[in-house]
Formats: sequence, structure tokens, C-alpha cells
Amino acid sequence: MNASPYLTNAGVYMISVLFGLYILAVMLRFLLQYVRADFYNPVSQFLVTVTNPALRPLRRWIPGFGGIDWPSIVLLIVLQGVELCLIALFKTGGIPAITGLLVLVTAHLLKLIVWIYFVVIIVQVIISWIKPGAYSPFTVLMYQLTNPVIGPVRRIIPPAGGIDWSPLIILIGLNLVLMLLIAPLQDFGNILSGYSISVL
Repeated sequence: MNASPYLTNAGVYMISVLFGLYILAVMLRFLLQYVRADFYNPVSQFLVTVTNPALRPLRRWIPGFGGIDWPSIVLLIVLQGVELCLIALFKTGGIPAITGLLVLVTAHLLKLIVWIYFVVIIVQVIISWIKPGAYSPFTVLMYQLTNPVIGPVRRIIPPAGGIDWSPLIILIGLNLVLMLLIAPLQDFGNILSGYSISVL
């Protein structure tokens, strides 16, 4: 029996897990900084501790500008690019063309942002049903992360019948972003990378 497909799948899985977890930590730090969440929250401090070893060298050369943490963005692009190249090596034996890789990196990072908000909003809704008014470092950060998105929608569509419809509207919008923007962008990136089917 040829074990190479199993080894390939295992290798791709390990790359996805290891890079995915660290990219998630850097992305969460970036988003929390962008919305000016509580820096001294224990969760925020954990993210700072985990991501500082990679970000500190970049900060010496790349300053923040316009209220945006550009070192975090550069690190996200590099990490996502390396992950995709390693996965491509395992799957195809080569790396994507640079133009396709840049498009794929963009698509994957946008998809991560969408899924972060998707999951956090669903968790918030569940908590509001099970234990309304629950307070913890996690719930505080979830509120601070999602309020800039939920707040404007809530002002346009106020609660009706005792139900806050804004999370549902946002979840529908996030799904449309995945289907109409990110999926075509990812397919386009695969084509530019030289793949006739979706590889990455």
C-alpha cells in the first residue's frame, strides 16, 4: 500500500494547525488593537506574550502608521505566504507563482477575519441565551471586538419583538462575503498560481 498520500495529508494537516494557530493569535491581536480593546485584559496580555517574539524585531524596522499596526500586517502576510508555499510543496512539489500567492494570501487572511467575527458573534448569541449578562475577560473582549460592527447595524435595525436581529443580519452578510468575494478571489488566486483546480 502506498503511504505517501497519508503522509502528505498528515504533513498538510500539521502545517495548517501550527501556522493556523499562530496566524490566528497575530490576527486577534491586530483586530483587538484596531478596535482599541482593553490592552490589560488577560486574554490580550496572553496574545501579546505569544506574538511579541515575532513582532518585536519587525517593529524596529516597520513603524505603525495611521492607527494601523503595520508590523502585524507584514507578519500575517509572511506567515500566510510561508504556510501556503509549504502546503503547495506537499501537494504539488512546487510553490505558487508570486502573483497567485499574493492573491491567495489576501483571500485567506480575509477569510480568517470573516470566520473570527462569525464564530465570536455566534458565541455571543449563545451566551446571551444561556447566561445573559455573563462577565469574564472573554466576554468583555468579544463585546469590544464586535461592537464596532454590530453597533451601526443595531442603530439601523433596532430590536423588535424582544429580539436583537443585528447579529443575524451580520451573519448573513458575512456568508455573502465568503460566497461572493472570498471564494472567487481564492479561485482566481489558484488560477494565477498555475492550478486548474482549487489547491490552496
